[in-house]
Amino acid sequence: MYDFLIVGGGIVGLSTAEAILNQYPHVKLLVVEKEASWGAHQTGHNSGVIHSGIYYKPGSLKAKLATEGNRAIVEFCEKHGVAYDICGKVIVATEDTELPLMKHLYDRGRKNGIDVHQVDHDELHELEPHVQSVGALHVPVTGIVNYKQVCDVLAELIQTKGAEARLRTEILGISEKGGVVSVETDQGTYETKLLVNCAGLHSDRVASMAGGDIGMKIVPFRGEYYELKPEKRYLVKNLIYPVPNPEFPFLGVHFTRMIDGRVEAGPNAVLSMKREGYAKTDINFRDLGEALLYPGFWRLAGKYWREGVSEMWRSFSKAAFVRNLQRLIPEIEAEDLEPAPAGVRAQALKPDGTMVDDFYIVHWNHTINVCNAPSPAATASLKIGEYIASEIAKVATGVTSSKIFI
Repeated sequence: MYDFLIVGGGIVGLSTAEAILNQYPHVKLLVVEKEASWGAHQTGHNSGVIHSGIYYKPGSLKAKLATEGNRAIVEFCEKHGVAYDICGKVIVATEDTELPLMKHLYDRGRKNGIDVHQVDHDELHELEPHVQSVGALHVPVTGIVNYKQVCDVLAELIQTKGAEARLRTEILGISEKGGVVSVETDQGTYETKLLVNCAGLHSDRVASMAGGDIGMKIVPFRGEYYELKPEKRYLVKNLIYPVPNPEFPFLGVHFTRMIDGRVEAGPNAVLSMKREGYAKTDINFRDLGEALLYPGFWRLAGKYWREGVSEMWRSFSKAAFVRNLQRLIPEIEAEDLEPAPAGVRAQALKPDGTMVDDFYIVHWNHTINVCNAPSPAATASLKIGEYIASEIAKVATGVTSSKIFI
């Protein structure tokens, strides 16, 4: 019998385990992960950015936990010897029509308490000499890290504090009786007083196993990247982002220097035919069927069909992808780029086609479900874990609402 059982060994699951053990040091806790390593999916396939929180609606949990998480991740890396770099990033307007959007982003950043500056042409040239723009913002608190390394450290920490952590352990079923949650896995059955679902790409399915309706479905979107060849890395010093299109729920293709020195360009955003499908040819008929039969997907597609067609075209046309990158750096040529590993984003989608924009956590009985934790969840992970740990007593006594935060 465990006090807590956490499903999912990504950065949110492991951070939650660490926070629970810090708050309740003598509990018996188990983390189970179906893969052979920690952070194998969303955590291990993201761009490694330590986000500032500039994009998120003031007052939202994304804004609050991203800004707090930015500082927390840096402190964690300092304490545990994980390599990171607070290198800063620029957000670039390439057309005059984007200047009001850039000003809105600047105001939002200020409201979120973020250090952000408007920079002139000379200042931008010093930061990123090869960028073309009509205006730019500089966000010095943005950084880069390898989140998979953070996961490995977290896994060691929680085991040092007495937790059990089991890889290669897949959930097959969940039942609850008499205040005890029984979790059937391919390695045996475990019992727990409280289940915490941090299953990422499969969080809706785990919630369904636990007997609840979260009112949404996870729809996977694949983000495809290219990588600058080593001899062309000089074109990007740190991080270069476009001003995001407010009519589209993704940030657009950008340049990211990784902690190991590589420079990635991307991503686009296309429907993945498999929840863990990192190649165009990856397909799982159950995953694809669930997405295509879900009314929310078609309502989303109907709203953003023009942007969706453009994203799909960039997926199959390198030339189209390059043209998009040339809006930021005109010197980029197709031969400067080579394919890089893709990532998959678990996006919670409501039946009416609304993409759940903020972190979303629901609970019932003896189960807490982290149902939507896309970017900047890695940045915010330590603070998400602390928030869940602080809510556990409320869950146990029934004084919190069924939606912890939205």
